[in-house]
Amino acid sequence: MADTKCGQRDMVCVDTYRVLDSCRDKDCFEDVRVFLTAPGADLLSRAGAVRAKSAKVVWACIDIDSVPFNRGFCQLLIRIYCRIAAEVCLGQGGSQEIEGIAAVEKKVILYGGEGNVSVFKSELSNAGFCSCGGKPTTAGNTLPIAVLEVVDPIVLDTKVTEAPRPSCCTADEIPERVRAFVSGPLSDGPCALLVSLGFFSVVRIERPAQYLVNAVEYTVPEKECAAPIVEDACSLFRQMAFPVSEFSPSSQTPPVLPGNGGPGGGDCGCAR
Repeated sequence: MADTKCGQRDMVCVDTYRVLDSCRDKDCFEDVRVFLTAPGADLLSRAGAVRAKSAKVVWACIDIDSVPFNRGFCQLLIRIYCRIAAEVCLGQGGSQEIEGIAAVEKKVILYGGEGNVSVFKSELSNAGFCSCGGKPTTAGNTLPIAVLEVVDPIVLDTKVTEAPRPSCCTADEIPERVRAFVSGPLSDGPCALLVSLGFFSVVRIERPAQYLVNAVEYTVPEKECAAPIVEDACSLFRQMAFPVSEFSPSSQTPPVLPGNGGPGGGDCGCAR
């Protein structure tokens, strides 16, 4: 191989993950039950009006299984947990914030290939040489790895009802690590808060793979780290460039609404 400015170019083997299949989706979940904290459920029963303030994704669980009679394809059951913050009106102009957890589920079928090997990787441990079975290892089965990327949902609608629709889970089934995102135990009150949520997500299937790539040895950079020399905070502020783009509307062409012959009306191919 030829020499380069940074060192000797060489071929190296990289152990990484290969994306076998992926899809993007735009989901709308209507009338999703919000499991409020006990104080929030009490305030909701006495509220004159309610509005959702924000929704934030706090956790997600992905179950993956092979599809019968369809070799190489996998079915993903994805459950997404969101923390919902709402505001209730209590009369005479008074308002108070309540919080809870909402859960939604979606199904996706993607191609994950086939694998017949079991993968074991070593782990660091202080158990010593005489530990049972020797050094510990982590095991992997033949199923691929599923990855979910999702942004915080948009709250499209808010309702209060006394006869909520069945949810994908109950308050007791919400994991403890998800309950930690609210300030108290969840409760089923006499009234139920329902929200409609819009999600944008990307789902992909990955498997371990090895590749040969061109590489160059890393060298120590010649540039020295330097801190800005200023007399006071205002001097540093005056050196910053004015953020013109924050005050200018986007120059991009506005999207065409679905149904008008433009993008947005198609299907991503995700099974539901």
